[in-house]
Amino acid sequence: MAILIRIPASLQRFTKNQGEVYAGGVTVQETLDHLAQNFPGMREQLCDDHGAIRRFVNLYLNHEDIRFLDGEKTVVKDGDELAIIPAVAGGKTA
Repeated sequence: MAILIRIPASLQRFTKNQGEVYAGGVTVQETLDHLAQNFPGMREQLCDDHGAIRRFVNLYLNHEDIRFLDGEKTVVKDGDELAIIPAVAGGKTA
């Protein structure tokens, strides 16, 4: 099963500068596990010490926020697209 994963520029150093990679899995969690197996260092960027997705990392499956689906247990299928979108914060207010 091939799931297209879109990698943000800030994490592409872990994917050999690739903006898109493929991973397998039946759920979002399995897909992330496969991604982490193939690209060392990625798990620490996406997950906390307990294995939960960090709260500043947003995941969209086919443009749907997984928090409004079944979270990490959301089922994926061949041809799906998973986008990793880090939260953006900071800046100076006037």
